[in-house]
Amino acid sequence: MTRRLFAESFIQAWQALVTNKLRTLLSLLGVMIGIFMITAVFAVSDSLEENLKGIFSSVRSDVLFVEKMPWTFSSEYPWWKYAVREDPTLQDAELLRERLPSARTVAFQTGNMANLERGSSSFQGARLGAVTLDYLDAIELDIEDGRFFSPREMQTASPVALIGREIVNRLFPGEDAIGKSCTLEGRKLRIIGVLAQEGTSIVGEGSDDLVIIPVTFGQQLLNFKALKASILIRAKEGVDLETLRGEVIAAYRPLRRLHPRDENDFAVNEVEMLTAFIDVLFGRVEYGVWFIGAFAILIGCFSVANIMFVSVKERTPLIGVQKALGAKRSFVLAQFLTEAVALCLIGAILALLAVGLLVLTVNAFSEGFSLVFGMERFLLGLGIAVVSGIIAGLAPALQAARMDPVEAMRAA
Repeated sequence: MTRRLFAESFIQAWQALVTNKLRTLLSLLGVMIGIFMITAVFAVSDSLEENLKGIFSSVRSDVLFVEKMPWTFSSEYPWWKYAVREDPTLQDAELLRERLPSARTVAFQTGNMANLERGSSSFQGARLGAVTLDYLDAIELDIEDGRFFSPREMQTASPVALIGREIVNRLFPGEDAIGKSCTLEGRKLRIIGVLAQEGTSIVGEGSDDLVIIPVTFGQQLLNFKALKASILIRAKEGVDLETLRGEVIAAYRPLRRLHPRDENDFAVNEVEMLTAFIDVLFGRVEYGVWFIGAFAILIGCFSVANIMFVSVKERTPLIGVQKALGAKRSFVLAQFLTEAVALCLIGAILALLAVGLLVLTVNAFSEGFSLVFGMERFLLGLGIAVVSGIIAGLAPALQAARMDPVEAMRAA
């Protein structure tokens, strides 16, 4: 019975759309615009969120970063207080390694921008990272060819490097870069590893423009005191980050010569801080989208309600006949509510098809950014249509359900 009622109501809604195309489409325009706006903006928002979180996919969840600046600022702490802090040093990392029993790995990283050359070819603005041997255990590097540094290469400050795929394509086009050399800031550099290509995204190049060298070799090229640096500390299996954080703070404060009443002059960060911030940020974006889209949908609801009032008026004699033959109020109510929902679903399907076309177009012609339109957003659009139809059709459906059968048949 329910299926038959819905099928008949959907046919009635489609007939109203076919018979009065312009009136119905204009009435549904508000619902269509609202659903299109919400789902389209959510598609963009979901894509941006996925891209941003993808940046941190190479960072293990059990790693802490000891740095000068926190990744999230407090409004109660002026930024200039962070700016005057000193960056962690390589010596700090070596001393912490001996004082953290809960740490599995203590690594150090620093870096700068650099230029690479090979013959007449050059790569300007590569991201240069000088790291310790334990860096590979803290960060999940996707090494496509070759290998990471050996302990001996680290100890002897060998001029070796791992490079990203964009650099390979520029300096070694069509060649196997492993074992070949290029020049880094005037120093000869031998390539021992190539990182897998990540591709361009809206938030950056990933590891494609990255050069990783041993920190001992980096000391010969870079002034570490003038560069941003981080100490990466990975927890042992079974040790939670809060325990490790407390241990790091207790061990590092004496190294920084802090009085017991002094505030920490360093920050202990973790990836969850950034992903949580991203969740909050895009959560607020969703509120804004709902706020704006609700107005368009509300206007659409009034338009659909107007269609339904006209439909009730046109079918008043039929309602009288149905009631005279024994149709209950609930049947008439459900009939017009289902028709309103069906009208909104037609509008939603048109809007979602438009969003799908937008996603396909952007993904076909855009480089470095692809839209994501998941099933949950599609179902969300349909859900909004159902709720809108119920709200829009309730008053006309109640009017039809309360009609006196005799008076309704006289209206013919």
